[in-house]
Amino acid sequence: QVQLVESGGGLVQAGGSLRLSCAVSGRTFRNYVMGWFRQAPGKEREFVAAMWSGGNTSYADSVKGRFSISRDNAKNTVYLQMNNLKAEDTAVYYCAIDLWSTVVYTTTDAYDYWGQGTQVTVSS
Repeated sequence: QVQLVESGGGLVQAGGSLRLSCAVSGRTFRNYVMGWFRQAPGKEREFVAAMWSGGNTSYADSVKGRFSISRDNAKNTVYLQMNNLKAEDTAVYYCAIDLWSTVVYTTTDAYDYWGQGTQVTVSS
């Protein structure tokens, strides 16, 4: 059974930074695509960033230049460094794992397991 556990969310002022972590268990982490998504109240879950084990990455236009995804295969952990946060970044952030693809997909249906989410609130 694959389990993903996010941490690192919280309340931050606009312009501030947070780093989210997602610890993965139950699979050899290094072989799979890892993604971050977010869901704001009343909105659909949307793609934020993803990274393949080979190093390819993809970012939503809204976070390019501000967010950075990375992974530590030895720790089975993926990170999302979020800088220059804006009020519109407020959402529950989820990490997810794609067990089948070797390229990065940005749609939720490509991902097989999800974490429980961590709240990020940016005050303006």
